[in-house]
Amino acid sequence: MTRLLFRDDAEQRHCEATILAFGPDGAIVLDQTVFYAQGGGQPGDRGTLTTRRGEVIAILDTVYGEDKSTVLHRIDPTHAAVLTIGEMVRLDLDWPTRHARMRIHTALHLLTAVLPYPVTGGSIGDGEGRLDFDMPPGGPDRDAITDDLNALIARNADVTTTWITDQELEANPGLVKTMSVKPPTGSGRVRLVKIGDIDLQPCGGTHVGNTREIGPVAVTAIEKKGKQNRRVRIALQSPSA
Repeated sequence: MTRLLFRDDAEQRHCEATILAFGPDGAIVLDQTVFYAQGGGQPGDRGTLTTRRGEVIAILDTVYGEDKSTVLHRIDPTHAAVLTIGEMVRLDLDWPTRHARMRIHTALHLLTAVLPYPVTGGSIGDGEGRLDFDMPPGGPDRDAITDDLNALIARNADVTTTWITDQELEANPGLVKTMSVKPPTGSGRVRLVKIGDIDLQPCGGTHVGNTREIGPVAVTAIEKKGKQNRRVRIALQSPSA
C-alpha cells in the first residue's frame, strides 16, 4: 500500500520513499509519495526521482494501480534497470505545474458555488480547466460569472479538509455535486474539502490553502454541449500571490 502524503499536506513538495515493487513497463511502486495519482479530472503529477547514487530519473506520470491501494510512478522503462526493490529514493515534484493545478482545481470548486447546477463532467489542466453543467440556456454570461468567481476568490477563504464515513455521505447526498464522477468510497471514509463558508464537497484532489493563492481568473468560454449541458472554461490570469 502506498501512503498518500498529498492528502494530508498538498504543499509538501519532496519526500523520501522506499521502492516496494515494479509495475507494468517498469513503473515504480513506493511505500509513500507526494505525487498525486491521476483521478477525478486531475492529471497525475510529474517530477523526478533521485537515487542515493545521485542518478536523476524523470517521473513522467502518476496513476493508481489496479486495486487503487498503490500508486504507479511511470518512468522511461530503460531506467528501471538501475533501481532495486528496497532501495530508498527521493521524490521531487514539478511544483509549478502542480501548484497551477491546485489553483485551478480550487477555483473550479468555487465555480460550483457560482453556478449551483449538477456537474456532469470536468477536467483540470495546467492553469486552465472546465466543468460541464446540467444548466438550461439563458444563464449568466462570461463576464458575470467571471466577476462572481473573482469576488469569491477575493474573500481570502481558508481551504480545509475533514473526513466523514461512507454512511454519513450516503445520508447527505446533497454534498455530491458531480453526476459523472462519484467521490471515492469503499475505504470506510470520505474526505470533504471546505472553502470557508462558501463550499463543501467530497474530493480527493489537491487544493491551495487559501483562495488568495488562486489569483484572478477569467471565464474563457461557455460552450453548448447538449440540450441543457453547458461547458464553462476558466483560466488563471496571473501568477499566484
